[in-house]
Amino acid sequence: MIDPIKKTTQPKQPLITIPRRAAITTAVATALSCALSANSTGADDAVGKLLRLAEDKNAAFMRGEMDRWAGMISFASDFTLMQPFGGGASHGFDKSPKRLAELSQYFRNGVASLEVAKTYASNDLVVLVMIERQHGEVGGLPDQDWSLRVTEVYRKAGAEWQLAHRHADPLVRRLPLAQTAAIARGQS
Repeated sequence: MIDPIKKTTQPKQPLITIPRRAAITTAVATALSCALSANSTGADDAVGKLLRLAEDKNAAFMRGEMDRWAGMISFASDFTLMQPFGGGASHGFDKSPKRLAELSQYFRNGVASLEVAKTYASNDLVVLVMIERQHGEVGGLPDQDWSLRVTEVYRKAGAEWQLAHRHADPLVRRLPLAQTAAIARGQS
């Protein structure tokens, strides 16, 4: 007969011991992982905010609303721009009323939307890789497609995100090798 009060004993499992260094490393890694997860939420918020800003500022730019556009964006003091017209990088940005008026005449009556290809984010740096799907009147030409492949790099300065770099090119559509080589040689 089985004694209902008698406890059965399980065979003892050997104790697993880990070195102190491994235990500390595991504890630190776990804490760091939790901290990074919390920070990624902040980075995700920044990415969403900057994507909305990019879409709004690009739409204002294509409509020729340069005063509105200039009020939406903060440029880093070491800002670089690689324009879709080619050439080397320019440094800084002239937000003077005269320059904004010139841009307002150059870009007119356009519309824009964003197609996001990829985003990268850390606590103080956000990279947006996108295609700006847009059309408008540019440089006196009639309304036409003006879609651009764009990479923008934003850097946090205090509580503000500043545009540190923008690269834009019109190569949205695939080109044959011969045409790409002609462009690389400076021929059209």
